[in-house]
Amino acid sequence: MPGSADAGREQRVDYLPMVDRPRVTWPDGARVAFWVAPNVEHYEYLPPRDPTRNPWVRNPHPDVQGYSQRDYGNRVGFWRMAEAFDRHDVKATVSLNLAVFEHYPEVADAMMSRGWEVMSHGIYNTRYIHALDEDQERAFYRECIDTLRRHTGQQLLGMLGPAVSNSLATPDLMAEAGLIYHADWMHDDQPVPLRVRGSNRLVSVPYTTELNDVPVYLQHFEAEDFVAMAKAQFDVLWREGEESGRVMCLAVHPYLMGAPHRARHLDEIFEYVLGHEGVWQTTAGSIASWFLEHHYDAFVDHARDLGRSGAGRAR
Repeated sequence: MPGSADAGREQRVDYLPMVDRPRVTWPDGARVAFWVAPNVEHYEYLPPRDPTRNPWVRNPHPDVQGYSQRDYGNRVGFWRMAEAFDRHDVKATVSLNLAVFEHYPEVADAMMSRGWEVMSHGIYNTRYIHALDEDQERAFYRECIDTLRRHTGQQLLGMLGPAVSNSLATPDLMAEAGLIYHADWMHDDQPVPLRVRGSNRLVSVPYTTELNDVPVYLQHFEAEDFVAMAKAQFDVLWREGEESGRVMCLAVHPYLMGAPHRARHLDEIFEYVLGHEGVWQTTAGSIASWFLEHHYDAFVDHARDLGRSGAGRAR
């Protein structure tokens, strides 16, 4: 019923207009926190059937064209794309289907040798959270945490749902499992608190579909357009960041941005953004941790002062 705790959690985020919220500051006075999310994925050739969502557009299975296009990324495109990260000393937050550790060990080794932070993108990109009941979803987070720790020693901090899929309980169960950020909420240019059960805390770290090569190229734009969009977005965020820090995410996929005719354009974006003063090139985990330490309570208190619920507070 309206006003109940369960209904409140479904409205996960308090409305706090950008023009009236506490000021966000980044380390060393940076204006923009810039994080880059290469999506390194594993799509199953014959995924299990999901009655609500078909992983492949073309029926019947197998969809050789769709599968093989994505397989190109791990065979070829990843290596070309990783070289651009190396040239500009960019530390990535890899949005990783954790099955990559088993299916593409050379890719996994290359990411870990570069010190990339891992954000879970599920186990497979062809199995969705909405298909899980609460106990299954709870086990899913344990599997993600244990898989990452076993292969890398890293503590899992956050997640972008596989194919950006969710259940109503997803934020609650993520926070219960000890994760601190969720990247599925593409609704802001700053981190914001997410309302979860009890006293746990979870932050939305801005991910993007605007500067994401999949939707951009599906709309028949090309790499030159992608570069222009990235520069224009950075210019606005950098200007606004003088008043209150902003977040810019760049999301790329090896099977697209690692294609021969596109790879050089990633260099152009990195050169432009990192050529400015006041850029904190960082990871999603570092953004979430900084926000939790320095700004989370101020945002919750501000929501309460406005007569709103204050996301994240225990009920």
